[in-house]
Amino acid sequence: MREFLLIFYIYENLKNYIFLLLQISILLFGGFEIKEEIWIEKYRPFKLDDVVGQNETVERLKSYIKTRNLPHLLFSGPPGVGKTATAVSIARELFGDSWRENFTELNASDERGIDVVRTKIKNFAKTTPIGGADFKIIFLDEADALTSDAQSALRRTMERYTNNCRFILSCNYSSKIIEPIQSRCAVYRFRPLSDEAVAERVLFVAENEGLDIADDGVDAIRYVAQGDMRKAINALQAAALIADTIHQEAIYKITATARPEQIKELIETALDGNFTASRKHLDSMLLEQGLSGEDVVGQIYRAMFDIEIPQRKMVELIDIIGEIDFRLTEGANERIQLESLLAHFALSGKESN
Repeated sequence: MREFLLIFYIYENLKNYIFLLLQISILLFGGFEIKEEIWIEKYRPFKLDDVVGQNETVERLKSYIKTRNLPHLLFSGPPGVGKTATAVSIARELFGDSWRENFTELNASDERGIDVVRTKIKNFAKTTPIGGADFKIIFLDEADALTSDAQSALRRTMERYTNNCRFILSCNYSSKIIEPIQSRCAVYRFRPLSDEAVAERVLFVAENEGLDIADDGVDAIRYVAQGDMRKAINALQAAALIADTIHQEAIYKITATARPEQIKELIETALDGNFTASRKHLDSMLLEQGLSGEDVVGQIYRAMFDIEIPQRKMVELIDIIGEIDFRLTEGANERIQLESLLAHFALSGKESN
């Protein structure tokens, strides 16, 4: 028993001693070194002029800044194309230094019920703007995740507090927003970013971070990003940790993406009727490279349009790809479904021969 008490006493004193050293470190050196900032936040646009790839939308939104007036807005489009950055930029340019007091952001996918409309949104909307602003802005990100009851309540709130507050809603699918809300908003559709816009921003970030990025590295990032700037910059930052000069191999490896030529070879081998060989290619992607089934299906779909096959066969195969993708989304066994897809390709190739 005495030995146990002695060990416990030593442990408690050692713990207090370590805690004391940590406090001294904080007082003397200001704590420990802060980790490197995430680049998607470091290079987030702060002005409308910094938003890339959405020139027409940005030009129309600038007219609201000039008149110092704003209708309710609805931004729709895929992820990573600048919807949130645009909303924040509008608030910064309208309100200046007091933008944080007059702007609030809520993610509707986290709080999607009617209570968030009745409490948080309504409480913010009915308070007076600060710093001489004419109105406040409530930004509802992923508004298509709101329940139908919450959207109905939001419609009434938008009407009631329109003199005091403006709403900016962003969503991936505008069809999931009820018609009464859509009719109260000016709708802006954000398109996937062009390859040129992605490459321009990636090269800008690489230059500011002192990175050496090869041309094939830029091409790989454009292929991986598919118009998503967040995905592009995340891939660049991740690759920068494993290579001094960024080539395509580093990008494909860090993002668990098959090279386009691998996917093309997989399809052509299957269309030649060689199911066994195409299955070996699939094994390499799934087991050695760690790709997911949905990623492989998505890449096969993209590669289909670069392969010269008759139009009728193209239609049939894309229909099959769509069916396999749906099954994977519903939770079917990805290995069985992918091999079934290759079997369809092999049978289609034999029929045409």
